[in-house]
Amino acid sequence: METQVFSIAGSLEGEGHVLHQRVYYEDTDFSGLVYHARYLHFLERGRTDYLRCLGVEQSALIGIDEEGLVFVVHRMELDFRSPARMDDVLRIETVTEKAGGAKMVLRQQILRGETQLIAAKVVIAVVNRNGRPRRLPEGLAQKFLG
Repeated sequence: METQVFSIAGSLEGEGHVLHQRVYYEDTDFSGLVYHARYLHFLERGRTDYLRCLGVEQSALIGIDEEGLVFVVHRMELDFRSPARMDDVLRIETVTEKAGGAKMVLRQQILRGETQLIAAKVVIAVVNRNGRPRRLPEGLAQKFLG
């Protein structure tokens, strides 16, 4: 069995970000398959580490200016295509489709080898610390668009 070593925060590759995660016992249900809600955790880790690799610290955005800036999931579409199992090594890919105005649209997928397990479209609202929409600063939008 070949051992693979990856950066804890993943890496920027091609047009987006790639993160590898192992499936642990805690991720599975009584059937031995990954419990459906756990995929949301894997996708969130992919988005968070994508920001980290772009040099964006979410904790610093809240104090970026007098308004603050926060990313919140507004909408998510998921297609469950095939299950993952304990000890699988998953590849979480995140690509920016749109970044501007008061939202971002990200495409994500989770793969095991060449097999796509999950396809997701995630719409992120950009809001101030009071929850009101605000424009994504142009410089920040450009980081997401490469």
